[in-house]
Parts: sequence; structure tokens; C-alpha cells
Amino acid sequence: MTGAAAGEERPPLVFLVAGEPSGDQLGARLMAALKAETDGRIRFAGVGGEAMARQGLASLFPIDELAVMGIVEVLPHVRRIYRRIGDTVAAVRAARPDVLVTIDSPSFTLQVSRRLKGSGVRLVHYVAPSVWAWKPWRARRMAGYLDHLLALLPFEPPYFEKHGLATTFVGHPAVEAAGMARPDGAAFRAERAIPPEAPVLCVLPGSRRGEVGRLAPVFGRTLGLLAGRFPGLRALVPTVDTVADMVEEAVRDWPVPAEVLSEADAKHGAYAAADAALAASGTVAVELAVAGLPAVIAYRLNPLTAFLATRMIRVDHVSVVNLVLAREVQPERLQGRCTPSELAAALEALLHDPAARRAQREGCAAAAGLLGLGGPVPSLRAARTILSVIGSGGAERKTYND
Repeated sequence: MTGAAAGEERPPLVFLVAGEPSGDQLGARLMAALKAETDGRIRFAGVGGEAMARQGLASLFPIDELAVMGIVEVLPHVRRIYRRIGDTVAAVRAARPDVLVTIDSPSFTLQVSRRLKGSGVRLVHYVAPSVWAWKPWRARRMAGYLDHLLALLPFEPPYFEKHGLATTFVGHPAVEAAGMARPDGAAFRAERAIPPEAPVLCVLPGSRRGEVGRLAPVFGRTLGLLAGRFPGLRALVPTVDTVADMVEEAVRDWPVPAEVLSEADAKHGAYAAADAALAASGTVAVELAVAGLPAVIAYRLNPLTAFLATRMIRVDHVSVVNLVLAREVQPERLQGRCTPSELAAALEALLHDPAARRAQREGCAAAAGLLGLGGPVPSLRAARTILSVIGSGGAERKTYND
């Protein structure tokens, strides 16, 4: 085994690479599961954020250097990103881990994996890229250098397996929250002096700085339209450390009382206390579905990025909930429809109509089951698969073919 000292077998070394806050959370849960499955006899190195640091990872560099999304938005950062790819590859070669686990952020992490083809390091990627939506040729390319792929969505494995890439559906990470004790929404309100009858929206403008910059002003104007229709309206705004300063600044201009919640545990309390949610598209859409909180999903890209994306992406929905059900359960308001008037109208329907809230909750419960709710938690499935890959020992290294 790589890393064995003379006369004594050392614990496996897992090199993890995450490139944004959602990947950091995935990585932290994976690290905890790996420690649980090995009774702590495992070592970690790599790139991660604060959540992974709490599990014992000393990151090579801050991941907020990498959290850039969009075709146009990434251009000013290309030189720095490519330098960090090189730094990461060099660190993997020096560490000689038993396995490299790259987590989401494919434009960064898969560049690292490709450069390590033939290095003798087993290569696992966690979160299958959306080849079913765009760039389907990526599945064949990835099969040329990866050893294993961990998929979050139940329909993804066949897209990769047909090219010879071993792929395991592990489930969506948001279903892990369902295993936690459900917070008491009434108590959460009482702690914050929010009256029981007050309408409360959970507002989530994104985990990337670009997202917050584009969505927070729109969300604020949306609240302004709703404030006149729902007296006493309050906003709870869960966020992550990497954008907390931007969110704090943005909510100062919002026309309703808004409390920013940067503690990880507070997010689920906010879900329990709120009547509905307005959220940026992403992992949070599944979290809201699992929590049973009716939501409107919104997103805006840079106009040029959006123009290019509409000509490349081949799906009807962006919410994972809607994708797995093949119908719109969570209303989506994207790009040109991501306006205060459209968002306010969709939220007003949820806040006013118990039947609409009930229908969304029923659809979301069905989606949660398809995403793995009720089975082993995704991080445990992922950990067991990675340990199996490590245990496979001398698997033949793949050769990349253009």
C-alpha cells in the first residue's frame, strides 16, 4: 500500500480536492464517514474549506480562489486557476496517496485528475458532471482516466457505464439532513422574537459571490413587492462563511427585517420556521425539498454566459427535484423570468394557497425517495465505495484517449 513505512503499515492516505462551499460540505461528510468506517485509521491531505478543516484537513490554499461560476465570469481568473491546478497536481505526486478523490467543480478537479493519468494513484470523482444536460462527450473522456465515479442522481450511471467507467449511485447529500433531528420551527421563531402568525420567507441568494451579487438585489426587490401583501413579513437568510459579508451588506437595503444566519445548524431551523423559500438554483433546492419547505427556485447568469448556455444545455429544468420527477414541482424563474414581479407572483401563490403547498410537498417527498432517502446515507455509501477502490490494489491504470 502507498505510504507504508518500513515494518509498519500506515493508514491509507486519501487526497481530497474540493473547489467550492458545496464541495467542502460533501468532503467534510465524506471524511467523517471514512473515519467512522476505519475506526479513525485513515489520513487526509488536499484542498478544502472550513468544513473539511474541522474534520482535520490542512488545505493547500483557500478554496474561495476557485469558487467562480460561468463561462465569462471565469475568464479574469484563468491564470490563477491554472496555477492552482499545477500546485495541486504537484502536491498529489509528492504525497503519493492511496486514492485521489476530486469533488464536483469539474472544470478544476477533472483537470487535476487528467494530469495524474498513469501516475499510479487511483482516481475517483465525486458528483457526476451533468453530461445528460450538456457536453455528453465528457462521459467517454472521463472513462479514459478515472477509476470510479460517484453519482448523486439515480439516472446518471448508465451515461458513464456505457463507456466503461464504473459508476455508483450514492444518493444526494441533502437527504442526509433528513437523518438529523428535525428542529422545532416554533421554538426557532420564539428565540428570534418572530410572532407565530408572522409570514416568514427563507431567502437563499447563493453560495458563490457572483450569485449573491446578481441575486441578492433582485430578491430584495421581490421582498419589497411582497411586504405590502403580507404585513409583518420577515426574512431568514442562511448563508455560508465565504459570502457572509456580501449577504450582510445586501440585506441592509432590503425593505423587510432580515436575519443572516451563518451558523450551519441554524439553516435547518430556518427551514422549519419558514412558510416558504426563495432560493438560488443548486443543492439547496433538494435540501428544501427534504425539509418539506415549499420553494421558488431562481437563477441569473451573466448575459453572455446565459446566451451561450441556452444553446448548449439540453434539459427542461434546473432544479434536481424537477429533473428526477421530469416535471415542475418547484417553480423555476430563470434569467429573463428572474424578476421581482415574477418571483413575487410565484411566492404569493405558495403563501396564499394551502393546496399548492401540499402539492409541492408531496412531489418533493417522492423526489427525496428517488434521491436516496430511506437507505444508507450518501456519505456512508461514498466512503464504502472509496475504501473498496483502495482495497482493489493494483487495478490497471487507465489510458486517456482523445
